[in-house]
This record gives sequence, C-alpha cells and structure tokens, in this order.
Amino acid sequence: MEHKPQQPQDGADFVKDTKLYRTFLAEREEILRHKWLESEKRGEDIGYECALLDWIVKHRSAWRKNTRLAEAAA
Repeated sequence: MEHKPQQPQDGADFVKDTKLYRTFLAEREEILRHKWLESEKRGEDIGYECALLDWIVKHRSAWRKNTRLAEAAA
C-alpha cells in the first residue's frame, strides 16, 4: 500500500476552516437580512454600509451573546 503525502492546504482553504471566517460569514448573512428588512420598511434600498452600521449599533452585541450561548450549549 502506497502512502501519499498529504498536500498542504492553500491559504484560502485554511481560512475557510477557521471559526473567525465562519463567524464573519454568519454576521454578513445577518447584515444582509437586516438590509433587506430595513429596505422593505423604508420602501427603498438603504445600502450595505447603512445596514452594516445600523446592525452593529442595534443588534451585534445581542447577536454575539446569543451565538456564544448557542455554541456553548452545543
């Protein structure tokens, strides 16, 4: 049986496997959801930057707390 050496992951694959990157993707998804909801309320696209700042001010702390609690329970 021949043993093949394991190929090193390139930088992109390594990053995608990190908790930091998964957290970034989850936050981005929440920001996009917030953008959609707020844009619907106002009847116009509020833009990503506006949604980002609004979500950080109003929701980020609670979201992070709830995410940590959910991870600890899992």
